[in-house]
Amino acid sequence: MAGLRVVRGGAVVIPGIELTVAAGEVVGLLGPSGSGKSTLMRVIVGVQVVAAGTVSVLGRPAGHPALRREVGYVTQAPSVYPDLSVAENLHYFATLLGADAADVDRVLDAVDLASSATRRVSTLSGGERSRVSLAAALLGSPRLLVLDEPTVGLDPVLRRDLWDLFGRLAATGVTLLVSSHVMDEAVRCDRLLLMRAGALLADATLPELLERTGTPDVEHAFLALVEGGGR
Repeated sequence: MAGLRVVRGGAVVIPGIELTVAAGEVVGLLGPSGSGKSTLMRVIVGVQVVAAGTVSVLGRPAGHPALRREVGYVTQAPSVYPDLSVAENLHYFATLLGADAADVDRVLDAVDLASSATRRVSTLSGGERSRVSLAAALLGSPRLLVLDEPTVGLDPVLRRDLWDLFGRLAATGVTLLVSSHVMDEAVRCDRLLLMRAGALLADATLPELLERTGTPDVEHAFLALVEGGGR
């Protein structure tokens, strides 16, 4: 993307971002709530109006109809039907995508929900509902996954297992953009994008970021960048 500018409700949410993401990377988008992470993700999947700039995704303009089967998107709020079972939700989305019905079993196993396949979504915990949304995004083997805080509310074991899954997907060439406000998840990422107030403070690997700021971890690095004006 180049020269990205987003204005919402008369306020400038993103004043200008230049960004390129390579294929097969797990890219962590880190920053506090309100930093613009979700807005940037909405731009990438083509559901956010932009005031200026260009955004290209997998060689096409963001939001192009041909990208609907190439991009998986998980929002912060679970985007599934509460009155349907887990399996019914996934079979429905698989039909929309033209994915094989057998793909439902694959994604259920991937997010550890096979034993809950027949349960109605309304009876699930918040973390389980988030996993149903993630399973839906994995259907059809998309080339890009845009995941908005997918590990919020999950126990440490499941968080670890999901990050292991993200790594395996990246190894097959899938690109993942994963947002989080939990700084310790940075160690799981190939590359980090640090945001604050709609601005990109850093675009680097974790070792590069720590060397640049002379700090021991990503949280201290973020604070150093904020106090130093992003330098």
